[in-house]
Amino acid sequence: MAKYKSLYLWMLLPMIFMQAGIFEDYWGDFKENAWSVHVHYWTGTVWYLFLILQPYYATHGQLARHRTLGIIGMFMGGAVCLTALSMLYRDIETTQLIREVPGRFGPFEGWFFFGVAALEIVMMVAFGVAVIMSIIERKQLDRHAWWLISTVFIIMMPALGRGIQNVHIAMQIKQWPNVDIMSSLYFTQFIIIAMLLGGAWKYQQLRHPATWLALGVNLVTLLLEPIGRSAAVQQFLQTMIKG
Repeated sequence: MAKYKSLYLWMLLPMIFMQAGIFEDYWGDFKENAWSVHVHYWTGTVWYLFLILQPYYATHGQLARHRTLGIIGMFMGGAVCLTALSMLYRDIETTQLIREVPGRFGPFEGWFFFGVAALEIVMMVAFGVAVIMSIIERKQLDRHAWWLISTVFIIMMPALGRGIQNVHIAMQIKQWPNVDIMSSLYFTQFIIIAMLLGGAWKYQQLRHPATWLALGVNLVTLLLEPIGRSAAVQQFLQTMIKG
């Protein structure tokens, strides 16, 4: 575990990226946010804090505290996953609003929100797999640690993507509603994948299955548009996700 001695410092980077990305979207209309949004934001933030504190405790002679906090952390991981899944109806509801009033959200058409909902399911399933694998391999500390670290990169896109997309749209505001909404998300994925592979290289985890899982999720996210436009995906989401 000696190689992870500085990991807690490196984990500040994705935390900063995530908070910067979601800052305006969350704090900008704080009073209008639904209760589920508040719960998910804070459980996600606490999860990121866990992933900063836990490597520090594990590598700085505080293993008893690390183990105790780890048990609490598994509860928090479940909360992150379930609160995200509970919010999916918001995306489906938005597609219904767009059908009623086309152009209501400018360049954002229904397929975009169907794509987001589908990919959030993929992310949460992968997140759950990573957390469960970290429990199964808890006695192999090297593998246990990287399963947990990978969760940061599995679920980063919604927060970071919103921030980068908002900036990109602001740069094109004179062309509204004929603005490009996808290039910013492709750029977001480039940033996330670069951080993932950079961290995996630094900590010698390029071959760890968690690295490949996180990479796979972020590559699939590049297919948001064709997934969202799929009639089969739309039908499945509308059938399964009810308000």
